[in-house]
Amino acid sequence: MRKFYYPGIAGLAIIIIAFGSYVIVAQSAVSGTWKASTSDQKSGSIELSFERRSDQGNWQNGSSFQISDLDGLTAENARNGKVSFRLAREAGTIECEGAFVDGKGSGTFRFLPDPGYLAAMKSRGFDFEKSSEKHHSDNVEDRQFAAATINITTAFADDLLSANFGPLDVDDLFKAAIFKITPQFITEMKATGFPGLSMEDLVKARIFKIDANFVQQVRSMGFDKENFEGLVKFRIFKVTPELLNMLRSEGFGDLTSEEIVKFRIFNIDQDFIRKAKGTDPNVSVEDLVRMKIGVRK
Repeated sequence: MRKFYYPGIAGLAIIIIAFGSYVIVAQSAVSGTWKASTSDQKSGSIELSFERRSDQGNWQNGSSFQISDLDGLTAENARNGKVSFRLAREAGTIECEGAFVDGKGSGTFRFLPDPGYLAAMKSRGFDFEKSSEKHHSDNVEDRQFAAATINITTAFADDLLSANFGPLDVDDLFKAAIFKITPQFITEMKATGFPGLSMEDLVKARIFKIDANFVQQVRSMGFDKENFEGLVKFRIFKVTPELLNMLRSEGFGDLTSEEIVKFRIFNIDQDFIRKAKGTDPNVSVEDLVRMKIGVRK
């Protein structure tokens, strides 16, 4: 899990990576410390995190890597002993030194950025010197280092552009890589009929597991007036197709997303609805809520 905290999506604290604007003067090596754990040996993976301290504060990220991707590291020396390994990516190479004891490792690292990477990305419209968002590090080396850990390649940038999503900046590039927003996903979501979906909307879709199949299920049950934010609310409050089908069968087929989520918030189930209708066949959602919390009209 990547440890970058970004509060910019609908007020939610979401794990993501973002950086501010800056002016690049010269590139130099990024250095800091690393920690690792190889508790899950069967998968051949390692949890590896990097941290850098600077005048601007602490900067860190972490992710799961395959041991086979780390040149110089093996399943054996990742248990005990001194180690020297490297992760080579298009954005640059991360060189690590340190030691492991019982599968727990720590040490120091330095990142050697590839000198042609930024120019290659800029030629595709992703300028690492510009950002529409201002959080965390404003250091270009930090951003390029993050691109290496996430493995953002020029091929990925080309694929993203092929979706013809509209103007994209480098922050969109990072979001797409972190949340696995592929050209196929973009195309499928655009085809659901929601106009003007932004990258922020697609990030929400990934976080709350909204895909074209879920949209189709919701609409097939008569709830075809929901906007995208309504679907987000459905996922947050665990509004399932089964619940929507039940509501429609009980005569509640013309509801807003706010009314629908109340059934989840106040735990109003089918038995409660039927008992209420036994007293008042025309009972409304607000009536059900008042009855559930014990408030009389």
